[in-house]
Amino acid sequence: MREDFDTLGRRKFLSTSTMSLLGYTFMVSLPADAKADPAGVTPLGKKIETTLEGKKFDLNLEPNMEKIELDCDVLVAGGGLSGVCAAIAAARNGAKTILVQDRSRLGGNSSSEIKMHPLGIWSHKVGWREAGILEEIKLEHSVKNPQMSWEMWDLVLYDKCIQEKNLTLLLDTAIYGADAKDGKIKSVLARTDHSLKIYKINAKQYIDATGDARLAMEAGATLMSGREGSKKHGEGQIADIYEFGKHLCASVIYSSKDCGHPVPFTPPSWAKKITEEDLKFRDPRIHGLGMGYAFIAHGGMADTLRDTEVLRLELLAIVLGVWDYIKNSGKFPEANNLALDTVGMIPAKRDTYRVLGERVFTANDIYGKWKDLPDQIAAAGWTLEDQTSKGFYAERHKKPALFTEKIDYYNIPFGSLIAKEFSNLMMAGRTMSCSHLAFTSTRIMNTCATSGQIVGTAAALCTKDVISPKDILYSKDKFADFQQKVLKDGVIIANVKNTDKLDLARYAKITATSCSAKTKPENVVSGLFYDHKGKYENRWIAPISDKPVLKLEWSEPKEISKIILNLDTGNRMLTISRQQNFLKRFHLGPQPECLKYYRIVANLDDGTKKEIVTVKNNYQKRIEHDFDKIKAKSIELQCFATNGSEVASVFEVRVYA
Repeated sequence: MREDFDTLGRRKFLSTSTMSLLGYTFMVSLPADAKADPAGVTPLGKKIETTLEGKKFDLNLEPNMEKIELDCDVLVAGGGLSGVCAAIAAARNGAKTILVQDRSRLGGNSSSEIKMHPLGIWSHKVGWREAGILEEIKLEHSVKNPQMSWEMWDLVLYDKCIQEKNLTLLLDTAIYGADAKDGKIKSVLARTDHSLKIYKINAKQYIDATGDARLAMEAGATLMSGREGSKKHGEGQIADIYEFGKHLCASVIYSSKDCGHPVPFTPPSWAKKITEEDLKFRDPRIHGLGMGYAFIAHGGMADTLRDTEVLRLELLAIVLGVWDYIKNSGKFPEANNLALDTVGMIPAKRDTYRVLGERVFTANDIYGKWKDLPDQIAAAGWTLEDQTSKGFYAERHKKPALFTEKIDYYNIPFGSLIAKEFSNLMMAGRTMSCSHLAFTSTRIMNTCATSGQIVGTAAALCTKDVISPKDILYSKDKFADFQQKVLKDGVIIANVKNTDKLDLARYAKITATSCSAKTKPENVVSGLFYDHKGKYENRWIAPISDKPVLKLEWSEPKEISKIILNLDTGNRMLTISRQQNFLKRFHLGPQPECLKYYRIVANLDDGTKKEIVTVKNNYQKRIEHDFDKIKAKSIELQCFATNGSEVASVFEVRVYA
């Protein structure tokens, strides 16, 4: 039955074979018209069935491994951007958190091991981009790594994690088992062979941010895999264009550098022989020759998780063959001085398994039905981008990807981040509950990162209040409070405003010494902290040369101890990348629009003034200032300098007791 193809239970999953490329059973029943991968041989000409031969065995005792039991509030499995943001969010919200990452680097596909740039909402078209923890990380990176070193990007992520006092980071550690019963995960098993340790980790809430649903798989969750076709979710003919039941491919990224003199290249004997026809829709010049591109892809006809070793060899053969063509075909004279600098050894997986959630998000939702969903929780904005599962070996007359009509933005639903069969399991990133077609949009790393912050925040709230994520989802009041919490923490939920009754700024009279761009001082409490392109409805702007002052005044003194600023950091592209066409859009270093030097002064109940804080080198969008409680009649934001802009620009001011 088709349902058998679309979803897998644990029992069926574990009973199937591990190879699915040729001659072996796929993870679930294949449709009758399924065809084998046309690239069913390795570069060395060996049949794929014979490349991974060996007998299975059981090993129950590991006497040389140290066994350690750990307790925490929140366990996050997977250290890509979704896992990093989930762990930081949980820790900052008071939960004792453990982040388990199976590699020595954080960042997943964005790490130096793979070098895929995180993308998302096309901010230069929409006027804003994803915010929250992701924005904080990217702004930090832009300042600390203007040289665009990928290893420095890794270190920024590492630094962010180890500075969180409630967060324990376990690198080179993989989840390999889970104890789950009656819809609840009790513990997981993880191991690091680098230091000969096996961990049993007991948590209250679990987050699968592995990208491959490894934690959910071990717990016995129902998984979804492959392209379902149009009938399953009523998504239209676009869902039938590419190979039914198959996946998006994996890629290997390369980078090059200019040596200033001619550099020869001799490919290994097993490199693919590439022709001009092979690159008809994959022009190496399209993004410049400094970085290999994602459409050098392979493996969607296979199981991109279990067949990684086979796919790695094939992808390397393709990449080196392409570089051979660039260097030696005579068609790219601009490459004479270029040499390969790095070649990824880990295939960047796009698509393996998704976890069945309380809601299955579909392409129909992305195309407008999201506006009617009651559980909207974070903005996203990549278009639907399905790709042929045959990858580099697709029919030469077909383009490698199909981008659908423009999508400016939409909100992802909270129900798609909650595992249907469990009371304490959520998903972030590629494991969220989507149809395949919707997944071609939600899989983009900025969306994955944002979803991570959402579930990390939810997990912390659940442990604090002793409730489940479903209690938040299905309680109108709890979910409304959760939305407000997410907004307060800096995540954009499109068209959802701040209605926080505890925010004292909403009750203040707001004035300014000057304004420009027809903005008003009270825009800082409009409820939104972003503006659409060409609009100035939700921010106050004033010439920085005026040393402008924004004043919030109450009819009677208020006790205050926290002020949150949400500043303007521009709407240009902001990411790690070595792709030349992207680098042209960047401003490396502090973003010019950001307020750099400011002071906050309170006018106290007794008529005196008190300086709350002076900041001279700010480059962040969202800043929290905590201080001893004071009783103030008003506060002033005094603006002295930006990071380059001629105007001060402030989106939001919040004040709390």
